Amino acid sequence: MNGILDRFGIDPFYLFAALFVLQLILIVLLIILNSRYRHLQRSYSAFMRGKNGKNLEKSIFKKFEEIDEISELVKENEQEIKKIAKKMEGHYQKAGIVKYDAFHEMGGNLSFALTMLDANDNGWIFNAMHSREGCYTYIKEIVKGESYIELSEEEQQCLEKTIYQEEYDIKDMLE
Repeated sequence: MNGILDRFGIDPFYLFAALFVLQLILIVLLIILNSRYRHLQRSYSAFMRGKNGKNLEKSIFKKFEEIDEISELVKENEQEIKKIAKKMEGHYQKAGIVKYDAFHEMGGNLSFALTMLDANDNGWIFNAMHSREGCYTYIKEIVKGESYIELSEEEQQCLEKTIYQEEYDIKDMLE
């Protein structure tokens, strides 16, 4: 054997070292494959627990039926959500308030304009004007963001605040 290796100019030590490294690599690969095999075998055993071919087929078909039922429920829920969203368009979703001193005599902002609008900017403006003699209230209809009755400066400000707000803060409304 020494003669063959000498003929090719290979030192036997390097050959044995290379074979040893190759053997270590193969052992590591064997360990990795064995652990993956055991993991797959455990998963398979858990999946097949107490089942044979017929039971497994029934189980799979049952799961398909459950998926079909869930799919139908999702469709029904989507329809219901659309109905609710359509109904919500007609409910008041935007509110704005502007406090002011109507007659510049009371000292303090006791008068206010309150606007309530739905998603289509339809609703009303309620104006309460407070004076020494009493409180006067007016309501004006808003259709598509506009009033057919002339608005006061405070009412116009309140309407714009309500239409163009993304979110309103209760603290801002009470100031």
